[in-house]
Amino acid sequence: MAEAISDRQIVAALRPFVRAAGPVVAAMRTPGRLRRFAALKVPGSVAWRGLSAQARTMWWINRVGRLTALVTAIPGLGGALADRLPVQDALGASAQGLLLCAIAEEHGVHDVADRVRLLAWVLFKREVDPALAAGKQDDPSTAAESKNAEDAEVAKLTGDFGRQMKRRITIAACAAALWRLARLLMAISGELEKRPRGHFYQRFVGALPVIGMLGDYLAERSALRHSARATAKWLSNQGISASRT
Repeated sequence: MAEAISDRQIVAALRPFVRAAGPVVAAMRTPGRLRRFAALKVPGSVAWRGLSAQARTMWWINRVGRLTALVTAIPGLGGALADRLPVQDALGASAQGLLLCAIAEEHGVHDVADRVRLLAWVLFKREVDPALAAGKQDDPSTAAESKNAEDAEVAKLTGDFGRQMKRRITIAACAAALWRLARLLMAISGELEKRPRGHFYQRFVGALPVIGMLGDYLAERSALRHSARATAKWLSNQGISASRT
């Protein structure tokens, strides 16, 4: 029997994930030259500030979903064989994690520890201790070493996004970011099956060769909506509402 994955291991994967997701989400919310038109309902515009929290969330579901669901579904070309591998779950969890970070941003949740707790709860059904999520070490003598290691991991995961935040994101750049973040989550692959999923009939189609990619695409889009609803519940449980946006 495989050894159970601890909360500390979950946090060790999620802290660099959350920190690296910041520049990626920032790139996704920057619609290039279109941003100069205040009437467009995009982040940073005047019209955006008038949208409800639900409308903003749906924008993010579509923005993230269109760029990530296709990438996540690619392993579905192999049908049931690919479904036995952890790659698709890692990619799916990575896409959902990006969406959660984006929604948290819209609700004024900027603290890394809070976002770690959010992702742990939605993706892995874990109630993580706030001090652990904040990266506090049992042994203070190892704190500096742990922080340096985390900083190095974040720099590697972020890639070009830290230097190119003003550029419009491309599918290729999104795919590369997802792969990097997904590889990080492979360290806790035993937990990835707990993430929100699509409907059973979508997963059934996803188990078929070739056309499985379509089923997986639809399932991942549906999973993003499930993730968004779970995020709203967590935010409500924490006393965080749309008034913080």
